[in-house]
Amino acid sequence: MDQGNTAFLLICAALVLLMTPGLAFFYGGLVKAKSVISMMMLSFGAMGLIGVLWVLYGYAIAFPGSEGLIFPWSIDSSALGLSSLVEVPEGAAYPPLAFVAFQATFAIITVALVSGAIADRAKFGSWMIFATIWATVVYFPVASWVFNFGLAEDGSFSYGGWITYGMQEWFGVGAIDFAGGTAVHINAGAAALALALVLGKRVGFQKGVHVPHNPPFVLLGAGLLWFGWFGFNAGSELAADGTAALAFVNTIAAPAAALLAWLVVEKIKDGKPTSVGAASGAVAGLVAITPACASLQPIWAILLGLLAGAVCALAIELKFKLGFDDSLDVVGIHLVGGLLGTLYLGFFANGTGLFVGGDATQLLVQAIAAFAVLAYSFVLAYIIGFAIEKTVGFRVKNEDEIAGIDTVVHGEEGYVLADRKA
Repeated sequence: MDQGNTAFLLICAALVLLMTPGLAFFYGGLVKAKSVISMMMLSFGAMGLIGVLWVLYGYAIAFPGSEGLIFPWSIDSSALGLSSLVEVPEGAAYPPLAFVAFQATFAIITVALVSGAIADRAKFGSWMIFATIWATVVYFPVASWVFNFGLAEDGSFSYGGWITYGMQEWFGVGAIDFAGGTAVHINAGAAALALALVLGKRVGFQKGVHVPHNPPFVLLGAGLLWFGWFGFNAGSELAADGTAALAFVNTIAAPAAALLAWLVVEKIKDGKPTSVGAASGAVAGLVAITPACASLQPIWAILLGLLAGAVCALAIELKFKLGFDDSLDVVGIHLVGGLLGTLYLGFFANGTGLFVGGDATQLLVQAIAAFAVLAYSFVLAYIIGFAIEKTVGFRVKNEDEIAGIDTVVHGEEGYVLADRKA
């Protein structure tokens, strides 16, 4: 067993887990002061729920130990509860549970990302029901489509998910998604759009009405996300090597460029660059580089970051033009950024991109992967959310939303500035 790679993988898993509290700060700062506890609890609820589901059966669905099919999924019954993975096989590069832990953090952050679309108006219990069902029927199988792989005795891939390895057999080149542009960001963004449509608009929804109550929280959250993202991207190599180093550098370059591009767009469009814009730009660049971090030269990573920052800064306006209330811009940042990063590989992926020695095949398989995940996640998320809304109810009462749902849902306030007399 390689103790260096094992340590690397475990550290990266811890970094990615930190991203979810970072997301809680990022999202929490964007909502109004009387909803900050509720917003942050949606992320922490996902940490508790998905952490348990992953151990019980999530890993067994996502990594079934056979070729990743579309329908039905194979389930590795021996992996249920993870008891069969405690022993380390002879010759293994790292303990199986190290990989289990790493992938668990991906599942947690993906589910938490969806919650940004339903800020200020969702019941916590209904969110937990949705998260349970969506993770089971959407995230776990989609993770298998992208991340599931097996090795032959000679070290070559013997099977894998249909997105990354199945299409290699069909088209001669597989879709590239190194760290989760499809499985994480497009997946979460499509589900977020579906839930935004199911729950409807917040009371008084219009441009300029709902403003972030705590920009320092937003900056803190973005900083924690960026820090954790090094584990997200570099850790996906599963080894401390040159590919991990390339992913690490690109995880600096792309979000840095996106941050600058977002601020330029803000300055041109609104007259002032904002702190929330800087944080959002960095996150947009991180989203876009996720699938591409190990397949681009750093100069192309900078170009991708510039495009992501500018495009996502404009894309967040779509909710006002199209009339859907994606509260915290999950669609504009994660869905659009994920699509951009995934499709960009069709043009600039090392050796196979259209402009760097390849042909249009890479772009074709990237598009198939991106839009297959988008459609699958959107349709199922809409069905799940609609069923919950029509049965137990998903949205709080309008009067509770106006007053702020922290005290109604959780019996707490985010800010108690003075002791109250009994």
